[in-house]
Amino acid sequence: MKNLTPKKIVRELDKYIIGQKDAKKSVAIALRNRWRRQQVDQPLRDEIIPNNIILIGSTGVGKTEISRRLSSLMNAPFVKVEASKFTEVGYVGRDVESMVRDLVEASVKTAKSEKEEEVLNRAVELTEERILDILFPVGKIDFQDDEALQRHERTRQKMRSRLEKGDFEDRMIEVESKSTPMPLMQVVGPIGMDEMTGNIQDMISGLLPKNQKNQKLAVAEAREVIVEQEAEKLIDMDEVVSIAINRAEENGIIFIDEIDKIAGTNSGSGPDVSREGVQRDILPIIEGCTVSTKYGQVKTDHILFISAGAFHVSKPSDLIPELQGRFPIRVELNNLTKSDFVKILTQPKNALIKQYHALFNAENVKLEFDKKAIHELARIAFEANDRMENIGARRLHTVLVALLEDLLFELPNRNIKDVFVTREMVKEKLDDIIGDEDLSRYVL
Repeated sequence: MKNLTPKKIVRELDKYIIGQKDAKKSVAIALRNRWRRQQVDQPLRDEIIPNNIILIGSTGVGKTEISRRLSSLMNAPFVKVEASKFTEVGYVGRDVESMVRDLVEASVKTAKSEKEEEVLNRAVELTEERILDILFPVGKIDFQDDEALQRHERTRQKMRSRLEKGDFEDRMIEVESKSTPMPLMQVVGPIGMDEMTGNIQDMISGLLPKNQKNQKLAVAEAREVIVEQEAEKLIDMDEVVSIAINRAEENGIIFIDEIDKIAGTNSGSGPDVSREGVQRDILPIIEGCTVSTKYGQVKTDHILFISAGAFHVSKPSDLIPELQGRFPIRVELNNLTKSDFVKILTQPKNALIKQYHALFNAENVKLEFDKKAIHELARIAFEANDRMENIGARRLHTVLVALLEDLLFELPNRNIKDVFVTREMVKEKLDDIIGDEDLSRYVL
């Protein structure tokens, strides 16, 4: 983290996200400040609050992608929630504290995976011994008989050598399978019900007898099952939970999407929950409080909150003042241009055209796009956004699907080695669609 400067963070984001320099700059500073805070001595460290951010922009301009890439870059616990799924207490919906519990769950999963990697080599060693025990049981051996013990060890070494060579990969053996916990019906209710349901499930699964049963698997398949079992035995879950909670509290990122859906107040009467009520439910979480999870108490004071919304109907100032004050940084993302679409199609590491190259390559077919064809695709996507709902870069997905779906359908059954997409091909395939407004709304 020390070497991850704001400029380096922006450069990493540039590999996946086109444009949006202001947004990248803001989130890069917010992330760097988290490291800077760690260098500050107590008690001042606890007084430094995160620079929570509101990203304002139409759908498909990169709001979610920026946040998701940040978490990956920082190896930080990350969870995405939709504000519209939260409701004030007493109304059917999710408890707002569930976002923190989801974050801790994600953090525990990551920490556990890391510990599994650390003990993997030892788990593999133990797995080989278990498989040997199954293939070559000890049986009745007189441990006082040195000759018998030596004979047994020689045989076992021969079996180990054959196992390492892969001679037994297809041999069927019996292994203990994991017990499956009894499924519980999800109960929707007042605040804390999410946690209560999880606790009840844990309690019941602990009381019920383990439904252990043996299953017959080939050695190659059994090895994966046993490695997982042995790794789990070697892991100290108390240590995992401690690490996970600390990461969630110090480095966790919660992305609240569609926050504009709860901005303002409801007009008239009806079954809808008050938007202001939802905001006031979320406010304590962002201000900083302690949330009970099945892993223990979690403080939210230093979790970074990034919210996003289109704000077509409402505006950030429609949020309650207390909530506005907890999002000191506001960044407006730019609508994407035709030039941006061309770059999105070709430049990012996960560019759409690169993805389709890989899909066609799976069928041993080489796919190539003419530069003019790429520009034509960008033009059609831009026009479709202009004439219909603006869904940003997501329109490129629909345009490419409409262009290539027939080819993708026919590839396994036709002797095609090369596909070269030209501008004429794009126009022939898509011009009629984009020209017919009703058809374009249906297809694109």
